[in-house]
Amino acid sequence: MATEPPAKFFVNTGVVTSRVDIRHLLRPIAKQTVSYRYFRGRDMVTHGSGWVERIVADDPQVSTYFTPIAITINVDSFEHLEFETRPDQLLVYTLVQGDERVVIEFVPSAVEDDARSAPRQLELDPGGGFVQMELLGPEGFGG
Repeated sequence: MATEPPAKFFVNTGVVTSRVDIRHLLRPIAKQTVSYRYFRGRDMVTHGSGWVERIVADDPQVSTYFTPIAITINVDSFEHLEFETRPDQLLVYTLVQGDERVVIEFVPSAVEDDARSAPRQLELDPGGGFVQMELLGPEGFGG
């Protein structure tokens, strides 16, 4: 009697070939700033960092691209994904196609710096009294 093999089991590291699993593993980097390094064979061709706009699968009309402004990853562009956990508990992702690889890592220092330097919304202290605002109308309106 033949039985189906059990689903694969990974803990902190692995090589993933299932398109569904690759997409799930990459999901945490969506809408995040990451660094990337592109290798052909043993040679690093280019590197940079960018914002992961989207991760898609089963859409042959969408290409994978890495630019300093935007990153889109189509999991169907790759044979498999290798991942490992760094000592700081963040993942390193390596997308592989033939002898080409793209290594992707979170950029935590940039994220923390952005959080400190990002413009903050006006915070209203309910116990602080009131906020006065002056609204200006179009020039020449009223008198």
